Amino acid sequence: MSDVSGELVYRRGKEVGKAVYQNRALSKDGVSERLFAFLFSGLVYPQIWEDPEVDMEAMQLGAGHRVVTIASGGCNILAYLTRSPARIDAVDLNAAHVALNRMKVEAVRHLPSQRDLFRFFGAAGTSHNSDAYDRFIAPHLDPVSRHYWERRNWRGRRRISVFDRNFYQNGLLGLFIAMGHRVAKLFGVDPACIMKAENIGEQRRFFNEELAPVFDKKLLRWATSRKASLFGLGIPPAQYDSLITSGDGSMASVLKARLEKLACDFPLKNNYFAWQAFARRYPQPGEAALPAYLEERNYKTIRNNIDRVAIHHANLIKFLAAKDAGSVDRFVLLDAQDWMTDDLLNALWTEITRTASVGARVIFRTAAEPSLLPGRVSGSLLDQWIYEADASREFSAKDRSAIYGGFHLYVKRAA
Repeated sequence: MSDVSGELVYRRGKEVGKAVYQNRALSKDGVSERLFAFLFSGLVYPQIWEDPEVDMEAMQLGAGHRVVTIASGGCNILAYLTRSPARIDAVDLNAAHVALNRMKVEAVRHLPSQRDLFRFFGAAGTSHNSDAYDRFIAPHLDPVSRHYWERRNWRGRRRISVFDRNFYQNGLLGLFIAMGHRVAKLFGVDPACIMKAENIGEQRRFFNEELAPVFDKKLLRWATSRKASLFGLGIPPAQYDSLITSGDGSMASVLKARLEKLACDFPLKNNYFAWQAFARRYPQPGEAALPAYLEERNYKTIRNNIDRVAIHHANLIKFLAAKDAGSVDRFVLLDAQDWMTDDLLNALWTEITRTASVGARVIFRTAAEPSLLPGRVSGSLLDQWIYEADASREFSAKDRSAIYGGFHLYVKRAA
């Protein structure tokens, strides 16, 4: 069951700020960090931008495994249920993401059918989704999550009404993608036209002739040189500094390379991340690949396993500190370590190492290509882990979301 003990606190930026702040409040970097924390305390990721298929392959996820993961948009958690792990503890500091995850869990449990689940989370412009929420989901939600979704904005609309239109155009990421489309159109390019491509060759031709030249425009290069320009991607100032090291010194070149992978490395029919970036929607069933939790073939398995998920509004290090030694088989850290100071990294890996079972696997992503752990995490901790360098590079290449520089896999050594 979802963990609803303790009240979520929706004080903007408070919990996220604890993880982000590294500089004095009135310094230039400190102001930037506090602006990011304020923005990040609301909904950021309506869809997770880490590929769950790669996650499951790298983890060798299977029946009986006990998983601790950062929740984010929750697509990963529901995808993991297709492998029938024993338990998934999903942890997040962002209260909006916690409310989204808890709502997704209750939707899987209580919406009448797979078609209803797809209409709610997969289709755009389904005007009665908020009615389905009232009838089937809301009665089963914890009070704090229910308050989040039923709170009204300045127009008098309840927050849940975004599901009557296109939920994925909301949140910081949704707004960032919308801004990207507007900027491209300012230069005479409609990114959605790539969806007319019938093969990878046509996708690459569109990228080279239409999208790539936009990144050479002075206005875009100037705008992306500001750290705040990437807050919509959920990239805090510290992660911006790491990300820029993977290019030629300009953020425009880094973004161009990441977009090239998204646009050109995978057929559109296999990549729902590209559909969200370029078409601003998911494909219809049978049109192209969907997130695992929206595929009809996975519905019964996910629904049968949904009680194995618990959602926690918590700090990951403190959450692990409360768990027994050797009680976790798989850890999914997303890109959270890019935010962390050396002290926090060592505290995290102390708890990961203590709670890891023999052969446990840890996966995470980084903005830059290399693993960030060597030289920052104590050698006495890292010596207890094997870094799978070749496998990490292979999994990074397979990641359809294409926005990260590196994917990393560590395996716990036998005692």
